[in-house]
Amino acid sequence: MGDHQDSRKAPGLPITNPCVSFWQQTTRSFPYLNINKDEPVPIESKYVVIGSGISGALTTYELIQGGVSAEDIIILEAREAASGASSRNAGHVRPDAFRGFQVYEQLHGKDQALKIIANEKLVFERIKEFVEAHGVQCDFNPTTTFDVCMTPEFADFNARSFELYREAGGDVSHIKFYEGEEARKVTRVNKAVAAYEWPAGSSHPAKLAQWLLTQSINKGVRLFTHRPVSAVTKSASSTADRVFWDVVTPRGSTKASIVVHCTNAFAPFLLPELSNFITPNRAQAHAFVPPAAFAASSILPSTMSLRHTLKHFYSVAQRRPDGILILGAPVANPKISQEASQSRFTSDDSFINGEVRDDAVGNFEMCFPECEKGKLRHGEGLLHTWSGIIGMTTDSVPFIGKVESLPGQWVCAGFNGHGMARIFTCAPGVAKLILGGSWQDTGLPECFEITKERLEKLQKGVPGTVF
Repeated sequence: MGDHQDSRKAPGLPITNPCVSFWQQTTRSFPYLNINKDEPVPIESKYVVIGSGISGALTTYELIQGGVSAEDIIILEAREAASGASSRNAGHVRPDAFRGFQVYEQLHGKDQALKIIANEKLVFERIKEFVEAHGVQCDFNPTTTFDVCMTPEFADFNARSFELYREAGGDVSHIKFYEGEEARKVTRVNKAVAAYEWPAGSSHPAKLAQWLLTQSINKGVRLFTHRPVSAVTKSASSTADRVFWDVVTPRGSTKASIVVHCTNAFAPFLLPELSNFITPNRAQAHAFVPPAAFAASSILPSTMSLRHTLKHFYSVAQRRPDGILILGAPVANPKISQEASQSRFTSDDSFINGEVRDDAVGNFEMCFPECEKGKLRHGEGLLHTWSGIIGMTTDSVPFIGKVESLPGQWVCAGFNGHGMARIFTCAPGVAKLILGGSWQDTGLPECFEITKERLEKLQKGVPGTVF
């Protein structure tokens, strides 16, 4: 991988030659990685789930739990199993405890903003319960996380967000605050101005997605990899009271009555009504082998977000099984050139940006001087860099639910880089809706629902995204 120039463009289909992430490097033995690669798709299947990441895998799992026969479901994946954002993120399971509240309030009103924050807290609890109940081997580490304020300006912003959230009735009982020397001591970041701490975790996201897929495949679901869907068109066999859809792939078409789009940033390719509202953004993550100062009993106990401004930040999570540090780079960053920043507007995850990599590693070294290049032994330091595609929405929340203009089509997409903090309520939510439940049954914030009214409002223009 190396530097590559690209310009902003529509997502299209996922490219066929993506880079391989750290998560993918360490799961090359997954038996279903390329399952049914050369097999034709069945002529028909009642349910077709497009996308095999955590969203598609969990939706499928929940449909089966809700009584759908596994044999009635097929999953279509454009590349390897779970090869999109679910296997390319920075491994954080990190709910927003309060920071986004004031922007969410501007976009969706106080009540919805409170629900958005509460939903992320619930997702972390749901993942923890699920992993523990089923013994999922996905390196899940329930711990705490720090929002580390690296500048007085961001410390002021976070203080305002915290106070506004608390005054609005938000739950802050699980949040701890530190400032000055105390903040520097608990975070080990020598330039920290202040820090907030709350429950969060990390995981091996590819292993989680693969576990979910395995459960469904073992029950009879058929997964077809390397099977990009080029179109979903109304079937000629549709009747006045029942609509069928032809799901078109390079190796045949499947007729289905239910189609679920779990394609995140790529949703607009098959759902053009979302083309103005979901934008692909390329982000980067980095695996870093720690020196002795961050090994053995000195592993960082918590994850963290090192925040200079609202849009200038870096994530850090240290894995328990091997001590590898995973560093997440910002989607947009005023510290890098405009050219490098603009290169993020792409759905091409085959390459990385060297300037973004150097900035992310440089910021980490600045925060933790023990990790500076000149102090590292051979074998320590940057191990690998990879990219992934985030689906950013114009109102900062996902699109969940029934596509009203296309009976039988459903969507669970547009996670704004917060999929790990949203999917474990969104995917079960869309499954409940498909099975006949109401929006109230999902427990999701109302602003997540894809409705005609929401799309019309977005068409008129709303403020930009939070993250």
